[in-house]
Amino acid sequence: MLAGKVVAVTGGGRGVGREIALLAARHGAAVVVNDPGVGGGGEGGDAGPAQQTADDIVAAGGKAHANLASVTDPKGAASIVEDAVQRFGRIDAVVNNAGILRDGIWHKMSHEDWAAVIDVHLNGCFNVSKAATPYFREQQSGSFIHFTSTSGLIGNIGQANYSAAKLGVVGLSQSIALDMARAGVRSNCIAPFAWSRMTASIPADTPEAQARVDRLKTMSADKIAPLVVYLASDAARDVTNQIFAVRKNEIVLFSKPRPVRSMTKAEGWTPESIADELIPAFRADMARGDEVSAHVFPYDPI
Repeated sequence: MLAGKVVAVTGGGRGVGREIALLAARHGAAVVVNDPGVGGGGEGGDAGPAQQTADDIVAAGGKAHANLASVTDPKGAASIVEDAVQRFGRIDAVVNNAGILRDGIWHKMSHEDWAAVIDVHLNGCFNVSKAATPYFREQQSGSFIHFTSTSGLIGNIGQANYSAAKLGVVGLSQSIALDMARAGVRSNCIAPFAWSRMTASIPADTPEAQARVDRLKTMSADKIAPLVVYLASDAARDVTNQIFAVRKNEIVLFSKPRPVRSMTKAEGWTPESIADELIPAFRADMARGDEVSAHVFPYDPI
């Protein structure tokens, strides 16, 4: 499905990103595997993961190049796209998968941990997408595939930084889709459910949390890749501005926020009438205050 195309995958050295890179190559794409090889919290660096994935693609008869830049650096992000164009002649799809985690309960979250996670997930997504945009506009085609999370779409405990970044990615994707439609460019989001180095950091200190982790362990990273390959292909030329999720063998289409209930008071509202009339009328349709993805997806992965 990707014969002749060039795909850049950020965070492509391990986990979900590696599986995307491998499957894209098997479907004929030349792949730029970007990964600075940092730890789960963004520390350190290692050329090994990106180079190993690129080497595995080449050994299987494909085309790949390892790029070690950080997506948080605009020049580094631009080098990902430049490597694609210089080595393989073009860029057709950008997969914004790179990420780190620095979880912490809200009242203990530091400014440093907030900024680091926003920088990788949201600013990194902006940086790489911005670098690819001139090429997409010139060739009047291209596909952005951004990774969001149910932590942003629904919410999660101890992840204010990650949740904010991932919902920000959705807003960015939607605006890119609208602004770039005239150039034939698509932009979509995927929320992955998969056991990886990042999800391995989820605490399992209660029976409910342990059950959630056990479910995640049954969802392998390779299940995410087919949807990415499809969205990068010409078969998806009319699919844009959407939010998908992949949960093992189930693919979900998410709605965007839409009005659920409306109530009008001709004479206007007072704080008292809101308390006495509005909230009682709305309560049955209000989201639960402690809602996390386990409440939305209470069943075992299919």
